[in-house]
Amino acid sequence: MSLAFRARQHLDLPVRRNVERLTGYLLEQERVVGAMLDAKKLTLLSPGSFRYTVTSFNVFQLQINPVVSIEVVNSDGKLKMRATDSELKGLAMVDDFKLTLDATLEATSNGLEGEAILGVTVSQPPLLRLIPVSVLESTGHSVLNGILLGIKARVGKQLVQDFSEWCEEEKS
Repeated sequence: MSLAFRARQHLDLPVRRNVERLTGYLLEQERVVGAMLDAKKLTLLSPGSFRYTVTSFNVFQLQINPVVSIEVVNSDGKLKMRATDSELKGLAMVDDFKLTLDATLEATSNGLEGEAILGVTVSQPPLLRLIPVSVLESTGHSVLNGILLGIKARVGKQLVQDFSEWCEEEKS
């Protein structure tokens, strides 16, 4: 039996200084993605292509270690990210695992706006067959929301800080 979870987060982040330079900053894909995610867990595969090891977490005594390939594209003042491939490390009992990510970050006259949709489809591991599907789905939604909220908090702090640093570097 397959389980499906999905979460969505919206971002509305005012930027007070140098807002007119946000579009240029969003073109710095490696820098921006590194500021949004944990740069230590991010590997540049080729321009516009990254591999990201999501922070491990435990669900019902199982350690979950997702690894996702992400494609990043810039168009019309927007940075778009989408998952192209995914796998679970260290969880051989799962027959199938698919992580979907569709995220957009856009420079506006007030700052940054964005939306991220994160989804997972996975077969129910034998160890979890005794747990009701509704409990598993509720837990899955909570985990995905937690991941997106963590990224949102990081964007609100780290990305804004990195943007300020980038603006200073560009002045020199």
